[in-house]
Amino acid sequence: MTSVLYDTPGPRAKTRNIVYSVVFVVLLAALVWWAWSVLSDKGQLEWSLWSPFFTDAAAWNTYLLPGLVNTLKAAAISMVIALPLGAVFGIARLSDHRWVRVPAAVVVEFFRSIPVLLMMLFATQFYSESTSISSDDRPLYALVTGLVLYNASVLAEVVRAGILSLPRGQTEAAHAIGLRKGQTMTTILLPQAVTAMLPAIVSQLVVIVKDTALGGAILGYAELLKSRETLAANFANVIPSFIIVAVIYILLNLVLTTFASWLEQRLRRSKRSTGAVLGTEAVEELNAPVEGTGMPGGGKG
Repeated sequence: MTSVLYDTPGPRAKTRNIVYSVVFVVLLAALVWWAWSVLSDKGQLEWSLWSPFFTDAAAWNTYLLPGLVNTLKAAAISMVIALPLGAVFGIARLSDHRWVRVPAAVVVEFFRSIPVLLMMLFATQFYSESTSISSDDRPLYALVTGLVLYNASVLAEVVRAGILSLPRGQTEAAHAIGLRKGQTMTTILLPQAVTAMLPAIVSQLVVIVKDTALGGAILGYAELLKSRETLAANFANVIPSFIIVAVIYILLNLVLTTFASWLEQRLRRSKRSTGAVLGTEAVEELNAPVEGTGMPGGGKG
């Protein structure tokens, strides 16, 4: 049996998949056991190193939670600015007007080609020499600037690819019923492309959350990873602090991807349910022959 997307595996393929799964689980268990053994041999599993995260509220209230708040703050501001900016530039790249399409393409390709860290450093220098922003706020401004410029350019390509992936007949049908180009984009193309673009958009949002760590490492912004450094210096538990912060990042991105999956399924269900569904009685009424014609539905041969 063959589906639209793949061939249904036969007995041999099912056996092979089971073998691969068992081998993967065994290798993963061996890797976990090895890591556990190394940590145990180095004394990194001693309770004295982990107790601050479970018994001392200062580890969270003074270091981790404020750092997490700063991480979420920088990521949220960057997302709010980068998403609409990327949509604007993505749509501009599809414009029929050369004076709109070419500058948009130049801006997108320029900022997409520069490392985000380099843009953060340039932004720091710009804010320090050309603006009156205080030194305390400067790392946040530089971090958000770099994240917005880079991720907006990437999101612009995501939007452009999502719109181009739609059948050309959608645009032709919209023009056939008299819709203008702007109406076609906002009412026909974008609503359909959102579902297709959502996985790539979420992946880029996860990148934004993770890249906030660059602000702590280079700019001195007190985000989660930078707070971990201060925590480790005071409590002398480097490896446990790295593991705790890694778990926080994993949970944070898991929440983001789970929400995106729920939103994608909701959008798909809403699109499937937009068409009118006729009941059995309505179908029978439409197909009933009209008296004097002998044809269903009142047809007049």
